[in-house]
Amino acid sequence: MSSFETILVERPEPAITRVVMNRPEARNAQNLQMTYELNAAFDAAVQDDAVKVIILAGSGPHFSSGHDLRPGGKNAAGVDFPPIGNWGGFAEPNAHGRFAREQEIYLQITRRWRNLAKPTIAEVHGKCIAGGLMLAWACDLIVASDDAQFCDPVVTMGVCGVEWFVHPWELGARKAKEFLFTADSWSAEEAHQLGMVNQVVPRAELSARVLELARRIASKPSFALKLTKEAVNRSVDVMGQPAAIDQAFALHQLCHAHNLQEFGMIVDPSGLHPSVRKPPAAAE
Repeated sequence: MSSFETILVERPEPAITRVVMNRPEARNAQNLQMTYELNAAFDAAVQDDAVKVIILAGSGPHFSSGHDLRPGGKNAAGVDFPPIGNWGGFAEPNAHGRFAREQEIYLQITRRWRNLAKPTIAEVHGKCIAGGLMLAWACDLIVASDDAQFCDPVVTMGVCGVEWFVHPWELGARKAKEFLFTADSWSAEEAHQLGMVNQVVPRAELSARVLELARRIASKPSFALKLTKEAVNRSVDVMGQPAAIDQAFALHQLCHAHNLQEFGMIVDPSGLHPSVRKPPAAAE
């Protein structure tokens, strides 16, 4: 546990593990290292029979600002960290390599977290943007502070939403279209009204309220909790969610291919923050 560099793993009570994203200087943007460290921490919590509930939180002013698009020291999928999927092809050129990378680190690993056998709670405060939504949506429950704001602005980057495309399931079809088309943010209270968030609590009480909820869940029989989660997830799967996510992921890759032809990079640079935007000459 002490070897983690991008996350903290806490044990507030014997039956509860709290995993904290710890890149506050980057607003907990999810780089490759954080992705695999989160996966390792979740795996450890699942394999520990004493743990019944897993909390995912973020340090600093925001839960997560999404995918970290800046190059980093440990950024080679399939090289810097052992892959969890069975696709391969990370070093292949063009769409093959891009598809392999994004399927591994965004689609399949998020699906893996969604299917963890134990109940998970996202403790969300501040901004939860784009890839940050994927982190929260992978959890079974979401408790948000009253100042939390949510947004998926990637349509401004020429892409049809983040890779874990569950917007219609979390927000309803019409609100999903509105928030994607406009790239507007929605508040914790509106997320609660839409059924995306379970509870909205004062910011100062967030961690304590999440811990209390986790404690109530942890008082239940472990096997019953696991099978209840499995029953609900399977019900959603029968409704077609996995197939819907997979087809949206294919469209996401088509957007990347179009942008590469149009702009010389896989997103529309006009929608990028200046810190990650290529100079015009590099995009031609």
